[in-house]
Amino acid sequence: MAALVLLLPLLPLLAASALPSSEAAAKVPALYVFGDSTADVGNNNYLPGSNAKANFPHNGIDFPFSRPTGRFSNGYNGIDFLANHMGFKRSPPPFLSLANNTSHRILRGLKGISFASGGSGILDATGSTISMTKQIQYFSTVRSDLTGQLAIEQIDHLLSKSIFLISTGGNDIFAFFSQNRFPNITETQHFISTLITKYQDHFKELYALGARKFGIVDVAPIGCCPYPRSLNPTGGCLEMLNELARKFNEASKALLHDLSSTLTGMKYSVGSSYAIVMNIVNNPGTLGFEEIKTACCGSGKFNGESGCTPNATCCSNRRHYLFWDLLHPTHATSKLVGHAIFSGSKQYASPINFRQLVEDDYY
Repeated sequence: MAALVLLLPLLPLLAASALPSSEAAAKVPALYVFGDSTADVGNNNYLPGSNAKANFPHNGIDFPFSRPTGRFSNGYNGIDFLANHMGFKRSPPPFLSLANNTSHRILRGLKGISFASGGSGILDATGSTISMTKQIQYFSTVRSDLTGQLAIEQIDHLLSKSIFLISTGGNDIFAFFSQNRFPNITETQHFISTLITKYQDHFKELYALGARKFGIVDVAPIGCCPYPRSLNPTGGCLEMLNELARKFNEASKALLHDLSSTLTGMKYSVGSSYAIVMNIVNNPGTLGFEEIKTACCGSGKFNGESGCTPNATCCSNRRHYLFWDLLHPTHATSKLVGHAIFSGSKQYASPINFRQLVEDDYY
């Protein structure tokens, strides 16, 4: 009975359209996106030598015209669905696609830009792509571009009403885990503390640049992804990774509560991809999923030993898979996550959901 009660808020969301609709009237002035591969829509396409790319088949097989865009998905990612709920067609364009065109950058800066980069993390040492620090520097450039078009008061108003969406932290946890498979309590506490301290710096920097409304997507149960399962002799979830994700998510909530009580005008919502994905893992059939362990696209055990490449095995019934590749959700999963975070109960987004964050004091 308890499981059924938890699932009830998710069930109506399954009837939503398969793809985002055409762009309607935006409910916020702009959307600025920061984070890792869960949010990347193509920034890494412009990074020579980077291995953290998805701009090739089978990626994008369910995107319009079956086009691989750099999204780590068969179609849209969760940020696309959240953006659509806010009245945009999909996630804003990647910053690096606009970097050499100042006029286009200014124009898009008025509606939003994505700075997210696959492989990045909260810590500068995580990954070798565009760090959170660099992403915020890029945003500072966009703000500077706007000063030639708008008065300072107008820019401040624009940014204060816009949504700053952040989806990050998983790569930091993977990096820590790869260096220490069996951390003791002291090592774990030190890691989480270091991560949260740097995360706090990022929030304060964005606040200083004008951000006031933050939408955060927490770290999913990454220990249940096909890659960690392939490392586990039992084929089960790697609980150490899930425990680290839970500890980080709990510490992030406490951080945001504290920041919102000290930074004037700051408002936030934390969307729990952890709770939603765990609901799917524990109750797949009820939510329309048939395969929760094996990736749709990949190779090796659980299709989790290598990424989705043109030569990889790719399933045909993608709608019924929880995971697209060794670490990322399918379009179907992202659709459910996006709906639950935007409109769901406090189990899936707190202290308010994204809809309430968007509608709060907009007019």
